[in-house]
Amino acid sequence: HAPQAAMGFMRPILLKGHERSITSVRYNIDGDLLFTTSKDDKVCVWSADDGERLGTYHGHNGAVWQVDVSWDSKYLISGSADSTARIWDVETGVELATIKENAPVRAVAFSYGSQQCLTVNDPFMGADAFISVYDMPREGASLETHKWTPRFQCRASNSHGRINHAQWGPNNDSIISAGEDGFIRVWSSHSGELIESYTQNDPPKSINALQFSQDMGLFITASTDFTAKIFDSNTFECKKTFRTERPVNAAAISPTMPHVVLGGGQEAAAVTTTATRIGKFETRFFHMVFEDEIGQVKGHFGPINAVAFNPDGRSYVSGAEDGYVRLHHFDGAYFKLRDEVLP
Repeated sequence: HAPQAAMGFMRPILLKGHERSITSVRYNIDGDLLFTTSKDDKVCVWSADDGERLGTYHGHNGAVWQVDVSWDSKYLISGSADSTARIWDVETGVELATIKENAPVRAVAFSYGSQQCLTVNDPFMGADAFISVYDMPREGASLETHKWTPRFQCRASNSHGRINHAQWGPNNDSIISAGEDGFIRVWSSHSGELIESYTQNDPPKSINALQFSQDMGLFITASTDFTAKIFDSNTFECKKTFRTERPVNAAAISPTMPHVVLGGGQEAAAVTTTATRIGKFETRFFHMVFEDEIGQVKGHFGPINAVAFNPDGRSYVSGAEDGYVRLHHFDGAYFKLRDEVLP
């Protein structure tokens, strides 16, 4: 069938730089660099075009859960199970600052314009999960000597379990988080106060990931309830739902096509008991408007934990439990798929 055929001819580039499961993938805003993290203690940077490994950021002492890159591609921030977030010089690989937290750091993000950064702390020793917001040093000031004290923290007395993801909302006016209890929470980015919380499921199931569209008008969530959902970033109204037969760990919105990509599979604990050919480890493409599946790309030997589109929309990347990152450049046939769906 035509749409599936268009998916089938992409030759993946296999990026092998990690010894353990991939936890996150992130392009810089220009789309020429790709950063990956894993349950090993490394952050890797690759050429987003040909997949050449350009370098490794060494310094963490535990799984690295997430990474983000500043708008000018100068700084990288990473969050780790070693209870630190670290800021690196992208070009030299030098560690410029260590932010010491009291719990594993599950997620990190720079604000738009990179004047601030946030860290997400896991629940630990009886304390709830929370988000810390830090000011970055002023232009020309040193990161090494900067005092890393949180400007404020976002804490929800009624939240349960981990916060898996947090991002700055449109215009840096809010912080949007999602996690294990299935709620999307909106916080003031000026005070850390909880403004609103939403859930789309009854009972709520864990939201594993949250990613904005390129223009920030929409965001997509990936959930253990076998769905990915698109929300309006201003009204928080659920606009679209994409249904699968297994947990969705990651989802992304194409910057150029009316498509979303989903990755998932059985949870890691369930995987070891099944043969790899049974586990359905493909990335799945859905039409954003019609909510229909338009194609699948097979290849990973474990659940997919992370997906991202290149900002130019011409390629996408997936990272999985198998330790591989697969970089796919779309061919010409894919760009003719604007309105086609599977029968």
